[in-house]
Parts: sequence; C-alpha cells; structure tokens
Amino acid sequence: MKTKITLLFALLLGLNVGFAQSNEECMTKLSLMTESAKAKNYEAAYQPFLELRKECPRYNKAIYVYGEKILKHYIKNASGAEKTAYVNDLIKMYDERMENFSSESSVGEFQTKQCQVKYDNKSALGLSDQELYDCFDAAYKADKDNFKNAKSLLIYFRLMVSLYDSGSKTAQNLFDKYDDVADKIEDELGYNSKKLNELITKEDAGTALTKKEGKYKTYYGAMIDAFEKVNDGIDSDLGDRANCQNLIPLYQKDYEANKQNPVWLQRAMNKLYQKGCKDDPMFVTIVKQKNSVEPNAKTSYYLYVITGEQRYLDQTMELETDPFKKAKLFYTAAIDFKKSGSYGKARQYFQKSLELNPANKKPYEHIARMYAGSANSCGTDNFNKRAVFWLAANEASKGGYSALASSYRAKAPTKSEIFAKGNAGQSIKIGCWIGRSVTVPSL
Repeated sequence: MKTKITLLFALLLGLNVGFAQSNEECMTKLSLMTESAKAKNYEAAYQPFLELRKECPRYNKAIYVYGEKILKHYIKNASGAEKTAYVNDLIKMYDERMENFSSESSVGEFQTKQCQVKYDNKSALGLSDQELYDCFDAAYKADKDNFKNAKSLLIYFRLMVSLYDSGSKTAQNLFDKYDDVADKIEDELGYNSKKLNELITKEDAGTALTKKEGKYKTYYGAMIDAFEKVNDGIDSDLGDRANCQNLIPLYQKDYEANKQNPVWLQRAMNKLYQKGCKDDPMFVTIVKQKNSVEPNAKTSYYLYVITGEQRYLDQTMELETDPFKKAKLFYTAAIDFKKSGSYGKARQYFQKSLELNPANKKPYEHIARMYAGSANSCGTDNFNKRAVFWLAANEASKGGYSALASSYRAKAPTKSEIFAKGNAGQSIKIGCWIGRSVTVPSL
C-alpha cells in the first residue's frame, strides 16, 4: 500500500513538474513573440507564434492578436502560392481563435474577418462574387449583432448589387438586402450616437472627461462617421436600380400577398418615400394600409406628407419615444421644410434634432447653407446682406465644417468695410425669416 501511495505521489509530482515546465516554455515563447511583434520584427516572431499555436493554443489570447499582425505582414510581402498559403493560414487561425477563446471571439466579428480576408485576396483564392457573398451572408445571419465592421458591411451589399446586375439575384432580393443593411446601419448609428451624446452631455455640464472617456469620445465619433459613409455608399450603389419605375410595379405585384405584413409594408413605404415616389397612389395605399395594420411614428409622418396636416406631424413626434429615432424624424421633417423653402420651420426642426442628438452635426451645415442662401433677401443694404455670412460661418463652425465656415467668412464684409461703416463690435439685427443678431468683428 505504501509503495502504491509513493508511486502515485511521484506520478502527480511528475505531472506538476511537467505542467510547470510546459507553462514556463509557453510563457517564454509568448514573450519572444510579443516583444518581436511589438518591434515589428515579424520574422523573429513567426517561429514562436507557430509553436504557440501548436503547443499552447489556449495559453493566452495574445497568440492570436499578434498572430494576426504577423500573418498579415507575410501576406503583404509574399506572392503566388506562398501568399495564398499565408492567406489560408490566417483564415485557419481565426477558426482557432474562435475555438480556443470563444467567449472573446464572436462569430459575427471573426467570421466577418475571414470573409474580408477572402475578399481582399479573391484573385489569389479564385473566389466568385457568389462565394464571397455567401461567406458574408453566413456571418451576418449567424451573428448580426457583432457584424460591426463598416467596410465589410458595405462590401456585403456591393456583392449583392453585383449579383443582381449579373442576373443571379432578383430585384426583391436586392431591395430586401438594402433594407437589412440600412436597418443595421441605423442600429449602429443609434448605439454610437447614444454613447457619444452621454459624453457630450457630461462635458456640457462642466465635467471634464477622463483620458479613457476622451478616447471613447473619439472612437464613437469615428464609428458614426464610418457608418454614415456606408449609408451614403449603399444609397449610391443602389442608385437608379431602385427608382419609381422599378419599385412601383414590384410593390403593386406583391401588395396583395403582403398587405397584412407590417415589415413588408414599412419597408415598401420607406423605399417609396426615399426614392421620391410619394406622389404615386401606391405610396398612399401602402401608408394607409400600414396605418391600419400597425400604426407608428413613421406612418404618422407619411400621413403628414400625404395630407400636409400638422396634426399628423405632431402625432409623429408624440408616438416616437426613442431619442435617436425622434431626432431622425425631426431631421427628416426639417429636410422636407428646407426643400419646400420653409426655412424658418426647417431651422426649428433642425434645432430640435440637435437637442435630441447632438452627435449628428449635419443640421448645422443645413442651417448655415440656408442662411447663406438668404443673404440677398435678408439685409437692408449691401453691408447687412453680407453680414449674414458671419451667421452662416458661425453655424458651420459649430458643426465642425471649417472649410465651409472659411468660405463664408471670405464673403462677409472686410476689415476696411467695417472701418468705413464704423460699427466694429456692434450687434446687427438680421431680418426676414432669420430673425437673428450677429456681432460685427472688432478691428
């Protein structure tokens, strides 16, 4: 019995010693890899990286973080079959990361990375648009919440456009995917705007942001810019493929089968409105049907568009409780007022949009352009007319549109004209719809 206990103790001791040695070896190799990779000496980092993947795949997530940098370096500097091998190894490494660090490696993020690598190297891999689309589509459907790469989202839609143009996808497939991507963009813009607005509100209250919060503020702003560019990109890519001539027959054909489907109705009326088909009877039919099946803020707004009755616009703002979506509705209404020449009303709604979502700076640009466009009609003399450009420049500056602000200041009265007028530092009242005062710069 004593001999058995002694042997068991020796076995356990040997296992512990072996584990400690293995752990120490993993630590040494990880240190060699990370230090070399940090110094961008990827050749020195490559061998310990390969050994860590094989011998210590679950030791530390840094294996895969730095491994990504290492393999991308080799892909960039290789060609032919060698490059293809590195590309395939990077794709394989993402699988290994998802397997070994599943809680920190979402499918939506890392399957998308695999698809992006395939797309970036499609010629070397010999992949078709259909194969690439299927890759992105699988990642999107598997984990839409974590499909957050703006560039990949745009490519995903562009592949659909390419398949539609080649006849592989129908118009309905194209429009459905546009709506899917547009909804995803709105979700991402809403999330990042909310987080950014929390930090803006804190600053406005006089509390300085911490260094970490400052970095987050920059990050959220960059994400908003990225997804707004994607939004512009999918609209540009869709282009005339979704015009009234194409949309209306499609919705007429499918209306009876979908008139009790609130999602189909919502998307159809949104698309018809976006593409300027709001004067067509089909738009009216769909809006009224959506209002009877599932009324919401959007249907109320479209009823306002159809009827022009203020009560529907007021109802729109009462029904919408989400600050981001409400800000978007105010912005949409403001754009419509601006297009119709109702600048005073447009400014009012742009300002309401800003109050709810200060992260969106576009209203400042619109207000600035309305001021500038009204310069000739809102001044009593040449000096006062050109003084409007100071107001326009101020609004552009608030939104961060520095180039636009500079162009407006160049059109405002010069220093010599201010001197001749003798009103430096004085306040000038601007009339008509603007109804604002501007201070003449001091000399």
